[in-house]
Amino acid sequence: MIALGCDHGGINLKNAIIEYLKEKNIEYKDFGCYTDDSVDYPIYAYKVANTVANKQAELGILCCGTGIGISIAANKVKGIRAAVVSNEFGAEMTRRHNNANILCMGGRVTSEEDAVKFADIFLNTPFSEDEERHTRRVQMLSDIESGIFCEK
Repeated sequence: MIALGCDHGGINLKNAIIEYLKEKNIEYKDFGCYTDDSVDYPIYAYKVANTVANKQAELGILCCGTGIGISIAANKVKGIRAAVVSNEFGAEMTRRHNNANILCMGGRVTSEEDAVKFADIFLNTPFSEDEERHTRRVQMLSDIESGIFCEK
């Protein structure tokens, strides 16, 4: 299951991604928002991030005006690696090398067409677990988050 959320600045992207998920028969849960009335993005970032962190969703997608604010909010939840993406290469590498679990995009800087492309790439790219360096680096991120990071 994919967890989705947005604020008013990202609602068009979220709706385009929902259409893509429906076409691909991918299960999702939409945490809102549902109109273009002004709302506070941390509310939706938290709902999606908490769902992903608690393993109630495999991955998440969040959208706001730029993707930046909603990603900062999502990254405050332990276990979340939310990444703002603005091109296809970033959508692939954030999964392949960083094992990001939430994709963030901005409705004021990304077209609906590109958002769907980035979502498709993000959802279909596996983490490179076979490359030890990537696993080591993602573990370091978790160590920083847990307050036990030690430079080596």
